[in-house]
Amino acid sequence: MSDYRLTTVETVREQGSWAFTAREGDADREVFLVPCADEPGGEAERLDRAVRAWINRCTHEDQRLHREAVGAVTRGGSVVCPKHGSAFDACDGSCDNGEAAGTTLREIDVAVRDGAVFLTDDDLTYLYEGLPDDDGDDEGPSSSSHLTF
Repeated sequence: MSDYRLTTVETVREQGSWAFTAREGDADREVFLVPCADEPGGEAERLDRAVRAWINRCTHEDQRLHREAVGAVTRGGSVVCPKHGSAFDACDGSCDNGEAAGTTLREIDVAVRDGAVFLTDDDLTYLYEGLPDDDGDDEGPSSSSHLTF
C-alpha cells in the first residue's frame, strides 16, 4: 500500500488538531492528528514525529476526543476528554488521571516528510477529511461532567 498525503504539519499546528476518516477491514475509523512538541532526539527525529495520530475515541467511554467545529481540546501537551476530563499525553497517548487512568489511546502510523503528514498504517485506507456526521453518540459534557479548567 502506498502512503497517502493527509495534510501538513503547519496545518495541524495552526488548527491544534486535524481529523480524517479511514477504513479498517469492514469498519470506518475516525482518526485525529495532534502536534507533539516534546520529542527527544535530533532535529530530524523531532520533525519526523512532530505529529501523532490517534483513534478518535476515549478509552473509558465511547466519546469523541476531536469534534467537528471544536477540534481536540488540548492542555499542557495533553488531549482532554470532553466528557470526564481524562488527559491523554499527545506524544505517547497515555493517561494517568480520571476515568481513563492507566489506559493508552490507539496510535495510527503516520510519517512526516518535507512538512507533509502521510498515512503509513497498512491496516487503514484513507476515505475523506473530517468525521462522519454526528449520530448523537457523544453529546459532550453533561451536567454531571467532572471537567474543570
